[in-house]
Amino acid sequence: MRYIFKSNTLLVFLFLGISFTAKAQTFGKGGINTVNSAVPFLRIVPDARGGAMGDVGIATSPDPNASFYNASKLAFAKRKLGISLSYAPWLRALGITDIYMAHFTGYYKISPNDIVHTSVKFFSLGDIDFTDAAGNAIGSGHPRELSVDAGYTRRLGKHFALGVAFRYIYSNLASGQNLGSEPIKAGNAFGADLSGTYNLDMTVGKKKMKANFMSGFAVTNMGTKIAYTANAREKDFIPANLGIGFGFRLQPNKYHEWGIYLDANKLLVPTPKAGDKDSNNILDFKEQSSIKGMFTSLGDAPTGFKEEMREWTMGIGTEYWYDHIFAVRAGYFLEAKDKGNRRFVSTGVGVKYSVFGLDFSYLIPTGGARNPLDNTFRFTLKFDFAKVGGNKPDDEGDDINPQTDKVDKATRKKLKKGAK
Repeated sequence: MRYIFKSNTLLVFLFLGISFTAKAQTFGKGGINTVNSAVPFLRIVPDARGGAMGDVGIATSPDPNASFYNASKLAFAKRKLGISLSYAPWLRALGITDIYMAHFTGYYKISPNDIVHTSVKFFSLGDIDFTDAAGNAIGSGHPRELSVDAGYTRRLGKHFALGVAFRYIYSNLASGQNLGSEPIKAGNAFGADLSGTYNLDMTVGKKKMKANFMSGFAVTNMGTKIAYTANAREKDFIPANLGIGFGFRLQPNKYHEWGIYLDANKLLVPTPKAGDKDSNNILDFKEQSSIKGMFTSLGDAPTGFKEEMREWTMGIGTEYWYDHIFAVRAGYFLEAKDKGNRRFVSTGVGVKYSVFGLDFSYLIPTGGARNPLDNTFRFTLKFDFAKVGGNKPDDEGDDINPQTDKVDKATRKKLKKGAK
């Protein structure tokens, strides 16, 4: 792959997915030592709501895009059925118009405690002209990547839920080309997610304002390695990830709701080490199995604990809803300078009416590294087909405490008795 795209810096940047920076990688103290994986598109935040809040979503109120962040929180969704479609243009700041990511997701509550969900993520890298190391044309192609997953979430008691999901991953970057004498093929891999959520509704203050505290974890993309040639001596890790999130929402009255959220994420992929080779000339960390690599990644930074902590990314976001109709969002994302240096402010808005919702987000870079979403709008369409008519509250911005729904049901029973 490095040989084919050597003459085109942009293609190296896109296909290898080392990080969203053009700096050369060095090892050791004081150098850049990013944690690398194949198919990095799996970790790109797909929806405009999370994208507007610094890429947070593990402990936000449930919506159809929960399957990307933390599928277990779907157990606390107030609606029976939800779907969404997201679109994110890619590298528009560089004038490129044919690269984009699309994401479809949906969930259905089989019962109050059982939820099934699915999603499809498609990443198109446009039309590419391939060249050799000397810059000679060797053909063209249309690289693309795809993931499809299905999962199940179960509510275990009043406050806790667990979720599992299974994923198929397809990555076709340069099939039809050759790496030396070896034909390049599409890569295939399989992954799985495990997630959990703790959800607590409460009242605070003398006025007994409705509030909600949520915390969650998600271990995503645990799975097989991927390769792009039939006899590959080295296979690459997919981006297994550990995410932890916390969220707090406050609803002073029926017209206003405010939430603040914090996410921390770490790739469960081994950290590169200089000279870490034996007689076969393959980096030792690449010879680890996927499962072993996940566990060793928690303590393998070459310079110790401080570097290990720098491999965590942080996102903080806030969201305000007015009358369950209009939302304003903002957030900040932070990554260490020697681990990718992605730093940006994001903002966005959301509107909702009846079964229809629309979210927008915009990213403003603040670090030294370029981001493929620099100064780019993303949008998400959401639908709730479990209700019809009227402007009723949806999952986000809905009444926080479930007692509201219980009162509604009791009222309906009384009305039915009165009618009889």
